[in-house]
Amino acid sequence: MVTVEAAGVRVPAWRGGFGRLWSAAVLSSFGDALRTAALPLLAATLTDEPLAIAAVTACGYLPWIVFGLLGGAVADRVDQRRAMWTVDALRGLLVAGFAVAVALGQASVGLLIALAFALTTLQTLFDNASTALLPALVDDEALGSANARLMTGQKIAGGLLGAPVVPLLLVVGAPVPFVADAATFLVAAALVASLRTGAPTRKPRPAGSTLRREIAEGLRALAGDRALRGLCAATALCNVGVGALIATMVLLVTDWIGAGQAGFAAATTAYTVGSLAGGALNRRLVSRMGQVRAVLLAGTVQIGALVVMGTVRSLIAMVAAMAVFGLMGMVWNVNTTTLMQQRSPADMLGRVSSAFRTLAVAGAPLGALLGGVVATVWGRGTPALLAAGFFVLSVASLTPALKPDVPVVAPQDGAATAHVTR
Repeated sequence: MVTVEAAGVRVPAWRGGFGRLWSAAVLSSFGDALRTAALPLLAATLTDEPLAIAAVTACGYLPWIVFGLLGGAVADRVDQRRAMWTVDALRGLLVAGFAVAVALGQASVGLLIALAFALTTLQTLFDNASTALLPALVDDEALGSANARLMTGQKIAGGLLGAPVVPLLLVVGAPVPFVADAATFLVAAALVASLRTGAPTRKPRPAGSTLRREIAEGLRALAGDRALRGLCAATALCNVGVGALIATMVLLVTDWIGAGQAGFAAATTAYTVGSLAGGALNRRLVSRMGQVRAVLLAGTVQIGALVVMGTVRSLIAMVAAMAVFGLMGMVWNVNTTTLMQQRSPADMLGRVSSAFRTLAVAGAPLGALLGGVVATVWGRGTPALLAAGFFVLSVASLTPALKPDVPVVAPQDGAATAHVTR
């Protein structure tokens, strides 16, 4: 593992494998953005049924709920590096096959749904393996910086570069975004395969151990750590609110504010720019406040941003609120991921990660439905206020994580003042 010292803070070095992992992650995010933007556009050319089009998006959530825990258990059993490059190679072949179907005029809504479901199912293994692999490439003290760099790079590739390129690629031909996505998967697979991390060291599994029992162990480990338990509950509540906001954002901006599609593009771009600023600001916040309090601050500030979105009918206010919301969202995401990596037992990180993600993601579909209902009954601005209410509950659920027997930062950060029993 390689790190360098920068102004007294340990940061990940690009050599030693982290640079290749970062490049693979950023390249995959670029390809994902191409596919994510192209699929709904393609679906709209195949059907005018809103439910059928929505089903394509829904399949992006369903595999996490169905297979998320299983993906984490498998990630703890296998060589994570090998699992990642194998999954990326499979995803590349799947998307390449889909591109051929589009080129031949054989695409259908059913095929789109099957593709979305298959890709996300494979992602449940990939994401959990990736979370578990990073500590093998970066020292514990540099995990926060490594996660910030990964997430910032992915946000640039996906939010600023990927989606705007799709209309240009579609002019060339409908299959082109999917061909490009397949290529990014295959190159990312080659980059991850070139990592030299060595075989993971794990305790022998007890006789008779089953995937079901190992999944239960991961859930118990998550429930047994006060900080992670609080963060998981808080993230799940946040995602209910985020689901409500995302599902109705286009109505909020184009209808309630009356800013049209250009206003919607400005709001989403502001969110991405704010996220990039959050990645740069995170290390300074953590050095002053610690990780848990940085998350608490992020959630509190996001409540204010949501209230502005739901009460001020101004595009300028919306753009500013979305930038703040994105900034603090990045702070939240970086620190929850880092705390999970630092506080989980090394041989259970995949399972703890999958339990955390599955429980957190489950709130988003519920939030989307609630957002649609309140927007219909009480008006287009109310989903943002509903989201603010869930963020208030989220911040309240973080209180146990601030009690004395839970360090403000993880023990590896060198700032813990009390012993932690996991």
